[in-house]
Amino acid sequence: MNFNRRQILKVSVATGAGLAFPAIVFGQAQYTLKFANIMPADHPLNTRMTEASAQIKAQTNGQVDIQIYPSSQLGNDADMLAQLRAGGIDFFAQTGLILATLVPVAAINGIGFAFADYASVWRTMDGALGKHVINAFGKANLLAFDKMWDNGFRQTLSVSKPIRTPADLNGFKIRVPPSPLWTAMFKSIGASPVSIPWGETYSALQTRVADGLENPLAGIYFAKMHEVGKYLSNTNHMWDGFWFLANRKSFEALPASARDVVARIVNESALKQRADVEKLNQELKSQLGAKGTQFVDVNPEAFRQKLKSSGFYADWKKRMGDEAWGLLEAAAGKLA
Repeated sequence: MNFNRRQILKVSVATGAGLAFPAIVFGQAQYTLKFANIMPADHPLNTRMTEASAQIKAQTNGQVDIQIYPSSQLGNDADMLAQLRAGGIDFFAQTGLILATLVPVAAINGIGFAFADYASVWRTMDGALGKHVINAFGKANLLAFDKMWDNGFRQTLSVSKPIRTPADLNGFKIRVPPSPLWTAMFKSIGASPVSIPWGETYSALQTRVADGLENPLAGIYFAKMHEVGKYLSNTNHMWDGFWFLANRKSFEALPASARDVVARIVNESALKQRADVEKLNQELKSQLGAKGTQFVDVNPEAFRQKLKSSGFYADWKKRMGDEAWGLLEAAAGKLA
């Protein structure tokens, strides 16, 4: 076949356009988008998003196909956040405490002992404070969806002794994620926080590099931490949830009707996932109890007073700003 220069140029332009824009099938643009996160495939975050993806594909007549990449398949937290910002992935779900490296106020839901129960969590994060954080993500050129997904209240697991009061944490080597908020909170109570990769935590408890850890029940159960930690204190010291984020350019490239479908179904799925996690926590308590875990009740007010007297709340009020802190206290109650 013979091509003249003009024909070759047309082919080259068409090829480039095919790489830069969605495919056109039967006159309709097709959008294949990536959703990534660190949670296992069978975590409620991913089971509900798998279901949501199928619904979105059906309700957009096959126009939008969201592919799920769980279990850190596309990298660690920092990798995926960078990819989201660059457009390498289109959607990303992660807790505000980790996303605070980019948007500091996103960590505010993790302020120690701020929430008494789920009712106060959702009243706060579905309300004015949640909107404040969403706006902060917008300033970082990311779109945060309206409804947060649940990761659960975090509890305290101990190898050698039950934790009932702040005094029980004096000098206690507790494994925490690499986050200033976590470290500051436990230091303010009197503990000795140590940052250990999650994959090394089991052996760290075995060898007493750490005396215990803090995590939601699902994390403790599925990582089998209860095999090396006997006492599980119901501290509820922090509530942790996932923000569902979108790359602005990717999301706004969708037709308006498709954007509406995606936003509606993702937010509806978040509400279903919240119920899933709450139910799962109740089931895990029974299963952990059957395996010999001893549950310990605590008085959260004693811990709250310790944080107040140590200056923790006053310090983090300055870091978060008066407006965000005022919104937190308006919904969750007075702290500082």
